[in-house]
Amino acid sequence: MSDFIEDKDFTAEAGRHIIFAQNSFENCSFNHIDLSKADFSETAFIDCRFINCNLSLVQLHGTNFRDVQFQGCKMIGLLFDGCNKLGVAFSFDNCILDNASFYRTTIKKTIFKNCRLQEADFSECDATGAVFSGCNFLNAKFENTVLEKADLTTSYNYSINPELNKIKQARFSLANIAGLLAKYNIIIE
Repeated sequence: MSDFIEDKDFTAEAGRHIIFAQNSFENCSFNHIDLSKADFSETAFIDCRFINCNLSLVQLHGTNFRDVQFQGCKMIGLLFDGCNKLGVAFSFDNCILDNASFYRTTIKKTIFKNCRLQEADFSECDATGAVFSGCNFLNAKFENTVLEKADLTTSYNYSINPELNKIKQARFSLANIAGLLAKYNIIIE
């Protein structure tokens, strides 16, 4: 039997005792909590905020994120491809998302602000209209990714092959254009 939890603020002390699996949280805030390796399977988060939490290696099988904000969170190794695909809507601000997988996810218009996305996998992801502001994509994987109308003008360390990805009307900065030409092994001065 699942519980519906609404309008609660969870802090580090109370957060250690939260049971997430198969529960629903609406308009809740999670602050400074180490939730690493927690099981969020079949859990719904609606209009929730995670602030300065460690969410590394959290299980996301069937997890539903609707209008969820992540701020200053450590989220290493999260497999967003296991989330419930219906109504996914979240944003990330100053988060560490190294080794995260967005494989075959639809994250249209998602906002990533000042995030570290090193070795993240965006293969076959639909990121149409997404905003990647000040993001570090060192060794991130883009293959058959839809980046149409996405904004990467202030992002860096990406390597995106225009022949393998859809980038129509995507925005890039001239300073980081080398990230689109890496496959040609040319020298840009």
